[in-house]
This record gives sequence, structure tokens and C-alpha cells, in this order.
Amino acid sequence: MQKQGYARETIRSNLSRLRALQARNGNLLDPESTKEVLAREKNWSNDTRRNTINAYTLFLKFNGMQWEKPRCNVTRKIPFIPTEQEIDNLIAGSSKKVSTFLQLLKETAMRSGEAKRLLWTDIDFERRIIILNQPEKNGLPRVWNVSSKLLKMLDALSRESLRAFGDGPINSIKTTFMKARRRLAAKLQNPRLLQIHFHTLRHWKATMEYHRTKDPLHVMQFLGHKKFDSTLLYVQLEERLFKTDDDNFICKVAHNVGEAIALIEVGFGYVTGEYADGGKIFRKRK
Repeated sequence: MQKQGYARETIRSNLSRLRALQARNGNLLDPESTKEVLAREKNWSNDTRRNTINAYTLFLKFNGMQWEKPRCNVTRKIPFIPTEQEIDNLIAGSSKKVSTFLQLLKETAMRSGEAKRLLWTDIDFERRIIILNQPEKNGLPRVWNVSSKLLKMLDALSRESLRAFGDGPINSIKTTFMKARRRLAAKLQNPRLLQIHFHTLRHWKATMEYHRTKDPLHVMQFLGHKKFDSTLLYVQLEERLFKTDDDNFICKVAHNVGEAIALIEVGFGYVTGEYADGGKIFRKRK
């Protein structure tokens, strides 16, 4: 897989799936034996089952073998979207490295693997910019303006490695995060915190960006998606999360740049363009 250019995390995941089959007495050189393991295993989710089937298919290909893949229908689930306060509670209650990691995911919607590979040279402290040139899942490179808070948190981390979060495996950060999550869920009496994973922050940020801009193209570029279909989920989530019984709007007209800027600063969004009197319409929900 390394020779074929697969990402390190993909290789790690596939090896984990193959080891899981072996641990259940599957003979990797016998496809029928593997099918029996898959048929017996009832605790795996459809996602895990699909990933295991794909990993084994790749294993067979590299060994000059084939099989008839068993059926596995995966239905895309609607992700859990926490409140910002719940995310901030986790950030405040975690260790220095984990809280910085979470703040980075919250502001940029990076995938956790992308964030783990972040180099110090990807961070421009002076211009408050973070650049991602090594996206996962064939995504597009991205660049973000980030907060002073995040930059201060990053600056406080050790610089013993070329990478901001060190050279160790991401599982060490995950394990520390999960311990903090359990502790905070019990302390705050909020079991919803247990539903928050690293990728949850990507879903949250994408939904909030669409709510802020009402621009799906912006969200698509923010996430590094190549296909627009992947972005439509966040349009649906935003409509459900922020839909109210009173969905009326306040409308204003701007006749110059100054008036337009003033409206945007208080939450109005541009609707449509110039009329006979030279004005442009802006609106925001009541």
C-alpha cells in the first residue's frame, strides 16, 4: 500500500480491519472463512463491516486472489450536532494539547488526521493564517484565518517536533480526549458530551458556516470537498436546527458601500441587486 501511495492512516486502518478478522479465527487466505466471520459478527456497524470488506478485498488483490463480496448496505446517518457551549466545555476541560487540538478542529473543520500532521511551518502567527497542503480523502488544499486564542494555544505547545502535535500516533490524543470526555460528561451531568467525536466538530463547523453565510459554495470550499453532493448534508442540517415557527425576515436597503457594510456587521445578508433608486436589498431573520 505504501508503494501504491496510500496514506499512512488508510494503511493503519486496513491493517486493523485485517487483524480483527484474524482475531475472530478468520483465515485470510480463505475467502469463505472470512465470509463466515463476517456472517457471525453481529456487533459491527454497517460502516465497520463495509470497511472490513474493502480492506480484505484489497488484501486479496495484492495477493492475486478474488472473492464475491458479501452484501453490505450502508445508509448515511444524520450526524449529531452539539451546541457550541458543549464543545467549549470539552475544550476547557481537556489537557493543553487536546484542548488546542479541539480548538483547531472547531475553527477549521479539519479532519483529525489532517490536524495531527499540521507542521509548524503551516502556521503563520503574524498574519493569523493556517494552511493545509496535505488534505485527506483527496480533498482540496485550504487556508484559514484563525483566532488569536487558537494561535496562543498553539504557541504554548512544545516544539520538539516539526509537527505541532508531535510525531506520536493520533490514538494517544484520542485516548486522552475520551477520558476527559467521560469525566466531563459525569461532572456536568450531560451525557450528550459522549456523542462528540473529533469528526463531530467538522460537522458542527460546516453547519454553522452555512448558517452564517447561506452560501453552500463557500462551505464546499471551506471543507475542501470536490463534490457538491457532500456539502448538501449541511444545508439540510442547518434548515432543521435553525428552523423556527416565526421564520420571517427584516429587510433593509443599502444605497452605498458604507450602508452595506453596516448591515453586514449586524447580521444582514445580501439578497439581490440594484433597483431603479440604486439600492440593494439585505435581510436577516427576526
